[in-house]
Amino acid sequence: MSSIELTPSQKKILRALTNLHKESEDAIKGEDIAEQVDRNPGTIRNQMQSLKALQLVEGVPGPKGGYKPTAAAYEALEIQQMDDPASVPLEHEGEPVEDVIVEEIDLSSVHHPELCRAEIHMQGSIDGISEDDAVTVGPTPLSKLVIDGRVDGKDDTNNILILRIEDMTAPGEEPAH
Repeated sequence: MSSIELTPSQKKILRALTNLHKESEDAIKGEDIAEQVDRNPGTIRNQMQSLKALQLVEGVPGPKGGYKPTAAAYEALEIQQMDDPASVPLEHEGEPVEDVIVEEIDLSSVHHPELCRAEIHMQGSIDGISEDDAVTVGPTPLSKLVIDGRVDGKDDTNNILILRIEDMTAPGEEPAH
């Protein structure tokens, strides 16, 4: 658990930086982050100064410069960095979503079918996904769980989709281990 307390604005900016960095591996320009979080580039520069002071971001000088997240940034956002994460497919309105990693699926109120929800914790941008859109998550690597549902809400700061579960299946075969 990280001991750094970030404001929602800092979290959102740091999350945008880690998402953009995951896609390109290069230094990310402040303008690109500003566009992603719908803020003024000047605001991003000011926030980056405080994030640099917290050692969550490093500045890269020069024409190809910008910002890179440090290992502490991933820790502060509680993002697990893995070299080769198992892939859990995500479909939005029947189309595969590229460049996202499903980190965790939290099921809540499974004992109450009408209120059954799943929190899908992700890395990557969830900007194009809106409330009431159809989303399919899975199959997961071990249990082959597949969840079909509709977006009930979004937490952009923490990169979480909240799904109203319409169907959930896991094949009942014996695991091969």
